Amino acid sequence: MADVLKKVPVREQDPQVRATNFEEVCYGYNKEEAVEEASRCLGCKKAKCVEGCPVSINIPAFIGAVKEEKFEEAFKIISESSSLPAVCGRVCPQESQCEGKCIRGIKGDPVSIGKLERFVADWARENGIKPEAPAQKNGKKVAVIGSGPAGLTCAGDLAKMGYDVTIFEALHKAGGVLVYGIPEFRLPKDRVVGPEVENVKSLGVKIETDVIIGKTVKLDELLEDEGFDAVFIGSGAGLPKFMGIPGEQANGVCSANEFLTRNNLMKAFDENYDTPIVRGKKVVVVGGGNVAMDAARTALRLGAETHIVYRRSEEELPARVEEVHHAKEEGIIFNLLTNPVEIHEDENGWVSGITCIRMELGEPDASGRRRPVEVPGSEFRIDCDTVIMSLGTSPNPLISSTTKGLEINRRKCIVATEDTGATSKEGVYAGGDAVTGAATVILAMGAGKAAAKGIHEYLSQK
Repeated sequence: MADVLKKVPVREQDPQVRATNFEEVCYGYNKEEAVEEASRCLGCKKAKCVEGCPVSINIPAFIGAVKEEKFEEAFKIISESSSLPAVCGRVCPQESQCEGKCIRGIKGDPVSIGKLERFVADWARENGIKPEAPAQKNGKKVAVIGSGPAGLTCAGDLAKMGYDVTIFEALHKAGGVLVYGIPEFRLPKDRVVGPEVENVKSLGVKIETDVIIGKTVKLDELLEDEGFDAVFIGSGAGLPKFMGIPGEQANGVCSANEFLTRNNLMKAFDENYDTPIVRGKKVVVVGGGNVAMDAARTALRLGAETHIVYRRSEEELPARVEEVHHAKEEGIIFNLLTNPVEIHEDENGWVSGITCIRMELGEPDASGRRRPVEVPGSEFRIDCDTVIMSLGTSPNPLISSTTKGLEINRRKCIVATEDTGATSKEGVYAGGDAVTGAATVILAMGAGKAAAKGIHEYLSQK
């Protein structure tokens, strides 16, 4: 009999093999493994795992259906709350959310909720099961700006309520950060993201690409001239931050945002494509979040020796434990308690190296993490030909600067209420990274869900 205190292990590609390809790292559960893992769930009446889920999936119910091999029923239960289950099952930080609150985890391993969600979503896709479209429309139109996780979630929820929803996407392909930000080996585009977007469209949602709100059309025009009753802004945070150190203008310095976008949308990961992406033989990625891990692991797969430079210790790394573990397995070199102070360039203006200084941890700062302080005289150089800055992003000010009466804060983020997403402008709602700055996919989805509810309450009173 299986040990109920231990989770069913998940099969993965061998690290040395996967470091040379862009195929998905984790294989996920098969039917037998999923049923066995579901059997570990205690089916709590007051389930703390649901409290830990930003989109409030009825986790005990869907896992109970998996346990009984009722996979279509499990998918319907998940679809009541989530428009992107195959995505969430792969990239959500479950360890700090649903699984972090799992009662089973007190004396053993928590139930692998994320892997079970992934199994159900993949099973539904492979068997042609789609979410149910609304029976009828209510005659009201809502515009959604951005087709990332916040926009897709808001659009999907509103469509289920009967609204006529149109998503406006600036790029030529829908999906936002799911398409251009997360690497293929973590989130396959054609096999996973594409079908999830199609599921949202099957609810009746229309998606118009190559529309830049603020240039192609202004938000005010959507309300005043295009007949939309409300607008949701889920435009994300695509404006990268840099350090402002000497040498950042050198050729071979780019943001992780640009690096991953080029890799994904221009298919640098596909050997059949000749893509103008920086392919250094020795790459330094500055930062310690999930995006830094994505950039480093992508550079490694493109043939580079890759270093992570992060100014705090491993305990303070903001990236998921799983991502750090995978990066180490694959051969990423971690230079921790290290901070760049200057980038060097050769006679042709290309990066030739980066000077760093050792750090030590002092007293906690406002975030609660111990503040890193420089160790005098500890400078050293890392020779490299590419530097990728992964220091976070902020919202592009285009929408806020071209919209009347839309309040932003000092970080250029749109000001919106947490419970409904309402902004300072009547009929306009916002959520996700456009409001919070760079955060996780699931938090953006939670914001999209809250805004859909807020829009519904607002339009129900008109």
